[in-house]
Amino acid sequence: MPAYDRSAAYAQPVLRILDARTGEPVPAAPARRGLTRVEARACGPDPTALRVLLTADLLVRALELGGTPVWATLAAPHRPADLRTAATTLSIRPFEDAHDVTPGLGERQTLHVTSETPDASGGGPVVWVAPVEWTGEVTGGQGADAAGHAPESAPEPTDQPPAHPALLVLLADPAALRLALLSVPRAEPVRLDSGVLEEAAGRLARWRRAVSGWARQPSRPVPDEVRARLRSAWEDDLDLPGVLQVLRDVESAPELPDGARFETYVYADRLLALDLARDLGSPA
Repeated sequence: MPAYDRSAAYAQPVLRILDARTGEPVPAAPARRGLTRVEARACGPDPTALRVLLTADLLVRALELGGTPVWATLAAPHRPADLRTAATTLSIRPFEDAHDVTPGLGERQTLHVTSETPDASGGGPVVWVAPVEWTGEVTGGQGADAAGHAPESAPEPTDQPPAHPALLVLLADPAALRLALLSVPRAEPVRLDSGVLEEAAGRLARWRRAVSGWARQPSRPVPDEVRARLRSAWEDDLDLPGVLQVLRDVESAPELPDGARFETYVYADRLLALDLARDLGSPA
């Protein structure tokens, strides 16, 4: 693993986000302790809408890890209940309804997370999310809800667009879907099929087994240079592929004690929310 300045691990964290309106990086929170609003705007429920909510969820988690209070809201004109159900399945924390909140509660800045064109959002920086395309087979009937559950009776007629037919397949293994989406830079389109999800599920299973094994060794702190690399990645426009690369490096670094690997993965999972410690206590 490369060497890093030891003091970098304790430098003042500054999360910077590329504003899609201007093409320039801006601080995600102008005042570190000032309230920041994160508003997800999604038409959904469909795979792209889930990626928008996932990005907003990661932005909230990263800000909170830096000590910034966050107010998370969702603007979803179509089937918001179905979208929230699918988001919960994907381990995305709840968002308040943007239409029910009172503006001007002291927030210093509002970040808009969307897959729409920047001009379609309100004032404030825009965090743009590229679309998701499902290229695999689709199973399940059209009446299935956003979490893949079949209705007990025929659905009532509605002018709302139906949930995306691939959601049943995508949410069969939510953690694998989350990892697959995290593995692609936010501004790049994602193409998903069963092979991509199986690969993500395999990597996740390997990491969970490894974390379970490392937990049996004496605990060691996260190395300063590793902590610095993790924070440098997620504070650089939410570079989640960069965070995952650090975890791969930690997994294979021969000089690291297993206790330090364990603490590193648990620390990173505060942002990733992949439940990497799920298998603790399982037989070796």
